[in-house]
Amino acid sequence: MEDMIGSLMMQEFVSVWVRDPKIQKEDFWHAHIDYEICIHTNSMCFTKKISCVRRRYSEFVWLRQRLQENALLVELPRLPPRNPFFSLNNAQQITERMKGLQQFLDVILQNPVVLSDSRLHLFLQSQLSVTKMEACASGQTRFSVDQAIQRCGCELRRFHSEDELRGVDKACWDSDCESTSSSGLGQSSEAAMACEEDTLIQDATPIEEALLTCASVSVCGEQEVEP
Repeated sequence: MEDMIGSLMMQEFVSVWVRDPKIQKEDFWHAHIDYEICIHTNSMCFTKKISCVRRRYSEFVWLRQRLQENALLVELPRLPPRNPFFSLNNAQQITERMKGLQQFLDVILQNPVVLSDSRLHLFLQSQLSVTKMEACASGQTRFSVDQAIQRCGCELRRFHSEDELRGVDKACWDSDCESTSSSGLGQSSEAAMACEEDTLIQDATPIEEALLTCASVSVCGEQEVEP
C-alpha cells in the first residue's frame, strides 16, 4: 500500500490557473484585457516548475493556430468565440472568456504531442511577444527557448512550502512579480518590455515577497480592441 501511495505521489502533474483579468491601455482610445497564467508542475517537459505570465485573448488565438499546424492529426479544443460586442464594462463576459481560456489550457496540457511544441512553453513561461516567440522557436534569436523561459519566468517566491503550492488552487493568486504584472491601470510593466529585447540574457529583477490575495476584475469605459 505504501509503495502504491508513493507511486501516485510521484506521478507527473501540470496545474494551470487563468485568473486576474487586468485592463492594459494601449493609447488614449484603445485598451485590452490580459490574464495571468500560473503554472505549477513537476513534469520534465517544463523548464520551470512554477511560473506566472500575462497573456491576452489574441495571443491565445495565435497559439491555437500554431499548435494546430504542428499537430495536424490532433483536434484541439476551441477557444471562447470572438464577441464583437465584448466590453470591458461587462464582468460576466470577462469571466466567461476567462473560464473558456482555462478550459482550453486544461485540455491541451494533457496532450503529449502539444507539449512537445516549444511555442507552447514560450507562451506559458516567457514574456516574449508573438513575433519574438516565433523567432525564438525557429532558432532566429541569439537566446534559446530555455534561456527565454529562465530569464522571464516568475518564480512565485511568495510560496514557502509544497503544501502552499498544492493548496493554491483553492485561493486566488495576486502576483507582485515585476516581470509579469501591470504597474497600474493603463501602464505596462517595464520589466516585461525589457524581456522583449535581446538583452533578455541579463538577470531579471528579483521578485519581491507578496501576500496571497484575491483579485477583482477592473472595469473601464473603453472597448477592447481584438486584432
